[in-house]
Amino acid sequence: MKSFSQQWGLYTLYAPMNSTQTFLVDTLGATFKTWTSTSSQKTGFSVYLIPGDTLVRPVSKSGNSFSGGAITGEVQKVTWDGTVVWDYTHSTSAYCLHHDIHPMPNGNVLMTAYESKSATEATNAGCSQSMTIWSEKLIEVQPTGPTTGTIVWEWHLWDHLCQNYNSSKPNYVTSISQHPELMNINYNTSRDWIHMNGIDYNEILDQITYSSRSMNEIYVIDHSTTTAEAASHSGGNSGHGGDFLYRWGNPAAYGVTGTAANWDVVHDAHWISSDNPDYPDYLCGFNNGGTGASGAKSTIDIIQPPYDGANYTYTPGQAMLPATYAYRYTSTKTSSSNGASQQLPNGNMLVCISTSGYIYEISPNGTILWDKTITGQPANALRYDKCYVRGPMASAAISLGTICEGEQITLNSSAESVTETSPTYTYNWTSTATGFTSTSQNPTDNPASSTTYIVTITNTEIGCSDTAEVSVIVNPAATADFSFIQNNPTVDFTNLSMNATTYNWDFGDGNTTSITNPSHTYAVNGSYNVELTATNDCSSDNMTLLVDLITGINKIDTDNDWSIYPNPTNGMIRFGNLPLNKVILTNSLGTVLETEYNVDAMDLSGYPDGIYYLSLISENGSVSNHKVIVQK
Repeated sequence: MKSFSQQWGLYTLYAPMNSTQTFLVDTLGATFKTWTSTSSQKTGFSVYLIPGDTLVRPVSKSGNSFSGGAITGEVQKVTWDGTVVWDYTHSTSAYCLHHDIHPMPNGNVLMTAYESKSATEATNAGCSQSMTIWSEKLIEVQPTGPTTGTIVWEWHLWDHLCQNYNSSKPNYVTSISQHPELMNINYNTSRDWIHMNGIDYNEILDQITYSSRSMNEIYVIDHSTTTAEAASHSGGNSGHGGDFLYRWGNPAAYGVTGTAANWDVVHDAHWISSDNPDYPDYLCGFNNGGTGASGAKSTIDIIQPPYDGANYTYTPGQAMLPATYAYRYTSTKTSSSNGASQQLPNGNMLVCISTSGYIYEISPNGTILWDKTITGQPANALRYDKCYVRGPMASAAISLGTICEGEQITLNSSAESVTETSPTYTYNWTSTATGFTSTSQNPTDNPASSTTYIVTITNTEIGCSDTAEVSVIVNPAATADFSFIQNNPTVDFTNLSMNATTYNWDFGDGNTTSITNPSHTYAVNGSYNVELTATNDCSSDNMTLLVDLITGINKIDTDNDWSIYPNPTNGMIRFGNLPLNKVILTNSLGTVLETEYNVDAMDLSGYPDGIYYLSLISENGSVSNHKVIVQK
């Protein structure tokens, strides 16, 4: 384990549960920012800061039908100046938000919610007791207005149950231990049956982890599913729908005996980030009871999941690996409820002992580098670096998103630093494809091909930067290109140009079409100039080829003993009779390569090796067709 002696980051965010204030304090102890809410909208059980300096927090809403169990019912987004820009309620007699939330990278918010199941629903699902149960669901909500949101994805635990109590009921399995991907409805059943209390999202895996106080386990499920797949046992990156991909901490919950529970009340399930020097991509939880002994201090337990691509390795009937934690830190105090930790990029750890109101940062060797005792009980605390909190928010735009080759565009950039009073910006533009660079805020360019432009905007007052990008599509000029194959009197045309939007054919006999790859039958023999006009929004182009059409092309003149030699040839080919009126050379696509008149030989040495076709035409119009192989 690497050892560091300095603090990481600058600002710590926390909010005492059921309080009206959220604080951002620096490592010197000074309060950098305070958000204050109304007494009717107190902070619930977690708080987050997202880019744009916006606070995201669950709110302990009054008047909920559900009570206890860290009920919230409401989620808000609050800007730096204290404006509530989103206030979403998800609370009825059938369901209610509680405990944790998680802001998603796409701007949505992942939420945990109780959903009530009646005694009848419970017994119909195979429960051995006739009782009301608070099951759990997860919802991802996309803000759509100041108080509205659309649930774009949801997962319900009730869709993933098993039981071996009543074979006549749904969810019946003969062995619980053979189905760790499902929840045994008859394990420790109570009203507040699962009691989710921590949730996290892994964008790289597209998976969700959550912790359950009642089950003493942490779980992983697939988020890449559709909502329909999340209700099933198939689909998604894992192929298992909404079933558990992984669970850890209490094998007895899935019917495996002989192995003690690893947690003594668990909170704050989360992934450790990939850039952590000691435990990249490990899972972590806050173990309130620590060793489980009387008076034991709370511990931070880190485990290494048995990853197998989008799945996790396990053997049904056995406890899921690992057998124990990879690392355990024993904290300085005990939190009887709630609690959290954050593993920092330099190997340090931020620890939040909730019921003691104590937050501190430690180095890997256990040295306390920073601490703060507060009034109240924060459920979580998060450390951010200076530029995450105070850095500029860059944006980029373009005058035209689609242009023709050669047109000029104007690039536009701007930045906002809501925490700063006098930001001074510099601009650095780069690009893909064309190698464009500029230090202007709003430069111009004439891209020759589709290009993405990237601007880095730096606030030189504090040395923090942000990037934004914008793309332009460059349409090339239209080009006409085609080939044909003759099967007299029908000619099949192949359009070889696909950078136009319309194609207009003129067959040279008064007939036209706009079909991309037409076939045309000529009524009269002769020579025809066939023209293709290709057009897009940028330009038009024309191509003309001569089609020599002679009816009776398969007829052989029996009055003349025509032959060609040598065949195969390495160059010169001769015709064994009088000089011919016309000789036409075509390739295998039917394209006319050469036409000669009154000749008795033809030089093919300039053509690549391959198969060619000769049409030998006499003065009276009789024709002899021959296949020639050029082999040098």
